Amino acid sequence: MKITAEAIADQIKAGQFEEARQALDAAQGAEGDDCALLFLRGYLQELTHERESALASYEKLLDLDPEHREGTFRAALLADLLGDDDRAIGLYEKCAAMESAPVNAMINLAILYEERGRLDDAEWCLKNVLLKYPNHRRARHFLESVQSSYTMVYDESSQREHEHRSAILDTAVTDFELSVRSRNCLRQMNIRTLGDLLKTTEAELLSYKNFGETSLNEIKAMLKQKNLSLGQGLQPVEAPVLPTTVKPPTSESMTGLNKPVSELELSVRSRKCLQSLGVNTLGELAARSEAELMATKNFGQTSLAEIKRQLAMYGLSFRA
Repeated sequence: MKITAEAIADQIKAGQFEEARQALDAAQGAEGDDCALLFLRGYLQELTHERESALASYEKLLDLDPEHREGTFRAALLADLLGDDDRAIGLYEKCAAMESAPVNAMINLAILYEERGRLDDAEWCLKNVLLKYPNHRRARHFLESVQSSYTMVYDESSQREHEHRSAILDTAVTDFELSVRSRNCLRQMNIRTLGDLLKTTEAELLSYKNFGETSLNEIKAMLKQKNLSLGQGLQPVEAPVLPTTVKPPTSESMTGLNKPVSELELSVRSRKCLQSLGVNTLGELAARSEAELMATKNFGQTSLAEIKRQLAMYGLSFRA
Protein backbone atom coordinates (compact mmCIF):
# COMPACT_ATOMS: atom_id res chain seq x y z
CA MET A 1 0.00 0.00 0.00
CA LYS A 2 1.42 3.38 -1.01
CA ILE A 3 1.88 5.85 1.85
CA THR A 4 0.93 9.40 0.86
CA ALA A 5 2.38 12.67 2.12
CA GLU A 6 -1.02 13.50 3.60
CA ALA A 7 -0.99 10.29 5.66
CA ILE A 8 2.52 11.05 6.96
CA ALA A 9 1.45 14.59 7.83
CA ASP A 10 -1.44 13.14 9.85
CA GLN A 11 1.01 10.89 11.73
CA ILE A 12 3.19 13.89 12.59
CA LYS A 13 0.16 15.88 13.79
CA ALA A 14 -0.84 12.90 15.96
CA GLY A 15 2.63 12.81 17.53
CA GLN A 16 3.47 9.45 15.95
CA PHE A 17 7.00 10.56 15.14
CA GLU A 18 8.69 7.18 14.83
CA GLU A 19 5.95 5.84 12.55
CA ALA A 20 6.20 8.99 10.43
CA ARG A 21 9.97 8.62 10.20
CA GLN A 22 9.69 5.03 9.02
CA ALA A 23 7.02 6.00 6.49
CA LEU A 24 9.23 8.84 5.17
CA ASP A 25 12.18 6.48 4.78
CA ALA A 26 10.05 4.01 2.85
CA ALA A 27 8.33 6.64 0.70
CA GLN A 28 11.46 8.58 -0.23
CA GLY A 29 13.31 5.38 -0.93
CA ALA A 30 10.66 4.51 -3.51
CA GLU A 31 9.97 7.94 -4.97
CA GLY A 32 13.30 9.72 -4.62
CA ASP A 33 13.44 13.40 -3.67
CA ASP A 34 9.82 14.48 -3.52
CA CYS A 35 9.31 18.09 -2.36
CA ALA A 36 6.33 17.33 -0.13
CA LEU A 37 8.20 14.49 1.56
CA LEU A 38 11.36 16.57 1.99
CA PHE A 39 9.34 19.29 3.70
CA LEU A 40 7.71 16.75 6.03
CA ARG A 41 11.11 15.26 6.87
CA GLY A 42 12.47 18.69 7.74
CA TYR A 43 9.41 19.50 9.84
CA LEU A 44 9.64 16.17 11.68
CA GLN A 45 13.33 16.80 12.39
CA GLU A 46 12.42 20.23 13.77
CA LEU A 47 9.87 18.69 16.14
CA THR A 48 12.42 16.14 17.36
CA HIS A 49 15.03 18.89 17.96
CA GLU A 50 17.34 17.89 15.09
CA ARG A 51 17.84 21.46 13.91
CA GLU A 52 20.95 20.99 11.76
CA SER A 53 19.39 18.00 9.98
CA ALA A 54 16.12 19.88 9.52
CA LEU A 55 17.92 22.84 7.95
CA ALA A 56 19.75 20.46 5.59
CA SER A 57 16.42 18.91 4.56
CA TYR A 58 14.86 22.32 3.88
CA GLU A 59 17.89 23.43 1.86
CA LYS A 60 17.65 20.26 -0.21
CA LEU A 61 13.99 21.08 -0.75
CA LEU A 62 14.88 24.62 -1.88
CA ASP A 63 17.38 23.23 -4.37
CA LEU A 64 14.45 21.45 -6.01
CA ASP A 65 11.86 24.18 -5.49
CA PRO A 66 13.52 27.59 -4.80
CA GLU A 67 10.11 29.28 -4.40
CA HIS A 68 8.77 26.91 -1.73
CA ARG A 69 7.27 29.51 0.63
CA GLU A 70 6.96 27.52 3.84
CA GLY A 71 10.26 25.74 3.30
CA THR A 72 12.05 29.07 2.81
CA PHE A 73 10.58 30.51 6.01
CA ARG A 74 11.35 27.44 8.12
CA ALA A 75 14.91 27.31 6.76
CA ALA A 76 15.35 31.00 7.65
CA LEU A 77 13.98 30.39 11.14
CA LEU A 78 16.39 27.50 11.74
CA ALA A 79 19.39 29.43 10.40
CA ASP A 80 18.39 32.23 12.79
CA LEU A 81 18.14 29.84 15.74
CA LEU A 82 21.49 28.27 14.87
CA GLY A 83 23.18 31.68 14.80
CA ASP A 84 23.91 31.76 11.06
CA ASP A 85 22.79 35.36 10.66
CA ASP A 86 24.02 35.82 7.09
CA ARG A 87 22.13 32.75 5.90
CA ALA A 88 19.05 33.75 7.93
CA ILE A 89 19.01 37.26 6.46
CA GLY A 90 19.32 35.90 2.92
CA LEU A 91 16.40 33.52 3.43
CA TYR A 92 14.23 36.07 5.26
CA GLU A 93 14.87 38.53 2.41
CA LYS A 94 13.74 35.84 -0.01
CA CYS A 95 10.55 35.46 2.05
CA ALA A 96 10.06 39.25 2.04
CA ALA A 97 10.19 39.28 -1.77
CA MET A 98 7.41 36.71 -2.00
CA GLU A 99 3.77 37.57 -2.40
CA SER A 100 2.06 37.64 1.02
CA ALA A 101 5.36 37.36 2.89
CA PRO A 102 5.01 35.69 6.32
CA VAL A 103 4.63 38.36 9.02
CA ASN A 104 7.08 36.63 11.35
CA ALA A 105 9.67 36.57 8.58
CA MET A 106 9.38 40.34 8.19
CA ILE A 107 9.62 40.95 11.94
CA ASN A 108 12.58 38.62 12.42
CA LEU A 109 14.33 40.23 9.46
CA ALA A 110 13.73 43.66 10.99
CA ILE A 111 15.37 42.51 14.23
CA LEU A 112 18.43 41.22 12.38
CA TYR A 113 18.65 44.46 10.40
CA GLU A 114 18.40 46.53 13.59
CA GLU A 115 21.18 44.56 15.25
CA ARG A 116 23.43 45.33 12.27
CA GLY A 117 22.60 49.01 12.35
CA ARG A 118 20.49 48.85 9.18
CA LEU A 119 17.74 50.93 10.76
CA ASP A 120 16.18 52.11 7.49
CA ASP A 121 15.80 48.52 6.30
CA ALA A 122 14.36 47.44 9.66
CA GLU A 123 11.86 50.30 9.52
CA TRP A 124 10.86 49.33 5.98
CA CYS A 125 10.07 45.74 7.09
CA LEU A 126 7.94 46.83 10.02
CA LYS A 127 6.07 49.50 8.09
CA ASN A 128 5.19 46.89 5.47
CA VAL A 129 3.72 44.66 8.18
CA LEU A 130 1.70 47.57 9.60
CA LEU A 131 0.53 48.55 6.12
CA LYS A 132 -1.27 45.21 5.90
CA TYR A 133 -2.01 44.75 9.62
CA PRO A 134 -2.34 48.26 11.15
CA ASN A 135 -3.12 46.88 14.63
CA HIS A 136 -0.21 44.41 14.80
CA ARG A 137 1.03 45.11 18.33
CA ARG A 138 4.50 43.55 18.11
CA ALA A 139 5.32 45.24 14.82
CA ARG A 140 4.27 48.61 16.19
CA HIS A 141 6.36 48.17 19.36
CA PHE A 142 9.38 47.11 17.33
CA LEU A 143 8.96 50.07 15.00
CA GLU A 144 8.92 52.48 17.97
CA SER A 145 12.09 50.83 19.29
CA VAL A 146 13.85 51.08 15.92
CA GLN A 147 12.86 54.72 15.48
CA SER A 148 14.14 55.55 18.96
CA SER A 149 17.50 54.02 18.01
CA TYR A 150 18.07 56.91 15.60
CA THR A 151 18.48 59.25 18.56
CA MET A 152 20.88 57.05 20.50
CA VAL A 153 24.33 58.61 20.29
CA TYR A 154 27.45 56.83 21.47
CA ASP A 155 29.72 59.39 23.17
CA GLU A 156 33.15 58.17 22.14
CA SER A 157 35.03 61.02 23.80
CA SER A 158 33.39 60.26 27.17
CA GLN A 159 34.23 56.59 26.77
CA ARG A 160 37.88 57.39 26.03
CA GLU A 161 38.02 59.74 29.01
CA HIS A 162 36.57 57.05 31.26
CA GLU A 163 39.10 54.48 30.05
CA HIS A 164 41.97 56.95 30.53
CA ARG A 165 40.84 57.76 34.06
CA SER A 166 40.53 54.06 34.91
CA ALA A 167 44.07 53.45 33.67
CA ILE A 168 45.39 56.27 35.90
CA LEU A 169 43.56 54.98 38.98
CA ASP A 170 45.02 51.50 38.37
CA THR A 171 48.58 52.86 38.44
CA ALA A 172 50.63 51.17 41.18
CA VAL A 173 51.81 53.50 43.97
CA THR A 174 55.28 51.98 43.55
CA ASP A 175 55.46 53.85 40.23
CA PHE A 176 55.59 57.21 42.06
CA GLU A 177 58.65 58.83 43.64
CA LEU A 178 58.10 58.14 47.33
CA SER A 179 60.43 57.42 50.22
CA VAL A 180 61.08 53.87 51.40
CA ARG A 181 59.14 54.57 54.63
CA SER A 182 56.08 55.81 52.72
CA ARG A 183 56.18 52.87 50.32
CA ASN A 184 56.45 50.36 53.18
CA CYS A 185 53.56 51.91 55.07
CA LEU A 186 51.30 51.95 52.02
CA ARG A 187 52.17 48.33 51.24
CA GLN A 188 51.42 47.23 54.83
CA MET A 189 48.10 49.11 54.68
CA ASN A 190 47.31 47.17 51.47
CA ILE A 191 47.19 50.37 49.41
CA ARG A 192 48.37 49.12 46.03
CA THR A 193 47.08 51.62 43.46
CA LEU A 194 46.45 55.32 43.09
CA GLY A 195 42.73 54.55 43.27
CA ASP A 196 43.23 52.85 46.66
CA LEU A 197 45.17 55.88 47.90
CA LEU A 198 42.44 58.33 46.87
CA LYS A 199 39.96 56.33 48.95
CA THR A 200 42.09 56.85 52.06
CA THR A 201 41.86 59.87 54.38
CA GLU A 202 44.65 61.78 56.16
CA ALA A 203 43.38 60.48 59.49
CA GLU A 204 43.61 56.86 58.33
CA LEU A 205 47.20 57.31 57.18
CA LEU A 206 48.28 59.07 60.38
CA SER A 207 46.63 56.43 62.55
CA TYR A 208 48.97 53.79 61.12
CA LYS A 209 52.09 52.84 63.09
CA ASN A 210 55.29 54.60 61.95
CA PHE A 211 53.42 56.85 59.53
CA GLY A 212 54.13 60.50 60.34
CA GLU A 213 53.64 64.03 59.09
CA THR A 214 56.71 63.82 56.83
CA SER A 215 55.31 60.84 54.88
CA LEU A 216 51.85 62.44 54.80
CA ASN A 217 53.19 65.69 53.36
CA GLU A 218 55.22 63.75 50.81
CA ILE A 219 52.12 61.91 49.56
CA LYS A 220 49.99 65.05 49.56
CA ALA A 221 52.60 66.89 47.50
CA MET A 222 52.75 64.02 45.00
CA LEU A 223 48.94 64.04 44.65
CA LYS A 224 48.79 67.84 44.37
CA GLN A 225 51.04 67.68 41.30
CA LYS A 226 48.31 65.58 39.67
CA ASN A 227 45.44 67.79 40.91
CA LEU A 228 44.35 65.02 43.26
CA SER A 229 43.82 64.79 47.01
CA LEU A 230 43.37 62.20 49.72
CA GLY A 231 39.80 61.04 50.29
CA GLN A 232 38.41 62.30 46.98
CA GLY A 233 37.77 58.74 45.82
CA LEU A 234 35.36 58.07 48.65
CA GLN A 235 31.72 57.78 47.61
CA PRO A 236 29.20 59.77 49.66
CA VAL A 237 27.05 57.52 51.80
CA GLU A 238 23.36 58.13 51.32
CA ALA A 239 20.83 57.04 53.88
CA PRO A 240 18.64 54.29 52.47
CA VAL A 241 15.02 55.19 51.78
CA LEU A 242 12.89 52.61 53.53
CA PRO A 243 9.40 51.83 52.26
CA THR A 244 6.57 52.78 54.58
CA THR A 245 4.77 49.53 53.88
CA VAL A 246 5.89 46.22 52.47
CA LYS A 247 3.35 44.22 50.52
CA PRO A 248 3.63 40.45 50.88
CA PRO A 249 3.82 38.48 47.63
CA THR A 250 0.43 37.43 46.34
CA SER A 251 -0.44 34.08 44.85
CA GLU A 252 -0.96 35.86 41.54
CA SER A 253 2.55 37.38 41.50
CA MET A 254 4.12 34.09 42.58
CA THR A 255 2.33 32.33 39.74
CA GLY A 256 3.71 34.93 37.34
CA LEU A 257 7.26 34.33 38.55
CA ASN A 258 6.93 30.64 37.75
CA LYS A 259 5.56 31.25 34.25
CA PRO A 260 7.85 29.65 31.60
CA VAL A 261 9.42 32.21 29.25
CA SER A 262 8.60 29.81 26.40
CA GLU A 263 4.97 30.90 26.81
CA LEU A 264 5.79 34.58 26.24
CA GLU A 265 5.23 36.27 22.91
CA LEU A 266 8.89 36.74 21.95
CA SER A 267 10.91 36.86 18.75
CA VAL A 268 13.40 34.18 17.79
CA ARG A 269 16.32 36.42 18.75
CA SER A 270 14.96 37.10 22.23
CA ARG A 271 14.23 33.40 22.81
CA LYS A 272 17.79 32.51 21.76
CA CYS A 273 19.22 35.03 24.20
CA LEU A 274 17.20 33.69 27.14
CA GLN A 275 18.08 30.12 26.16
CA SER A 276 21.81 30.93 26.07
CA LEU A 277 21.54 32.52 29.52
CA GLY A 278 19.69 29.50 30.93
CA VAL A 279 16.61 31.59 31.76
CA ASN A 280 13.51 29.39 31.97
CA THR A 281 10.96 31.34 34.04
CA LEU A 282 9.81 34.94 34.50
CA GLY A 283 11.32 34.92 37.99
CA GLU A 284 14.73 33.97 36.59
CA LEU A 285 14.36 36.66 33.92
CA ALA A 286 13.51 39.35 36.49
CA ALA A 287 16.66 38.37 38.42
CA ARG A 288 18.82 39.39 35.44
CA SER A 289 20.02 42.91 34.63
CA GLU A 290 19.73 44.80 31.35
CA ALA A 291 23.54 44.75 31.10
CA GLU A 292 23.60 40.93 31.22
CA LEU A 293 21.20 40.68 28.29
CA MET A 294 22.93 43.39 26.28
CA ALA A 295 26.23 41.54 26.74
CA THR A 296 24.78 38.51 24.97
CA LYS A 297 25.99 38.04 21.39
CA ASN A 298 23.73 39.60 18.73
CA PHE A 299 21.29 40.97 21.32
CA GLY A 300 20.08 44.50 20.51
CA GLN A 301 17.84 47.29 21.76
CA THR A 302 14.79 45.93 19.95
CA SER A 303 14.99 42.58 21.74
CA LEU A 304 15.62 44.34 25.06
CA ALA A 305 12.54 46.53 24.63
CA GLU A 306 10.47 43.49 23.70
CA ILE A 307 11.47 41.57 26.85
CA LYS A 308 10.96 44.62 29.09
CA ARG A 309 7.39 44.92 27.78
CA GLN A 310 6.72 41.28 28.56
CA LEU A 311 8.03 41.71 32.12
CA ALA A 312 5.92 44.84 32.61
CA MET A 313 2.80 42.91 31.65
CA TYR A 314 3.34 40.85 34.83
CA GLY A 315 4.35 43.81 37.01
CA LEU A 316 8.03 42.83 36.87
CA SER A 317 11.26 44.52 35.79
CA PHE A 318 14.95 43.70 35.42
CA ARG A 319 17.30 43.63 38.40
CA ALA A 320 18.86 47.07 38.93
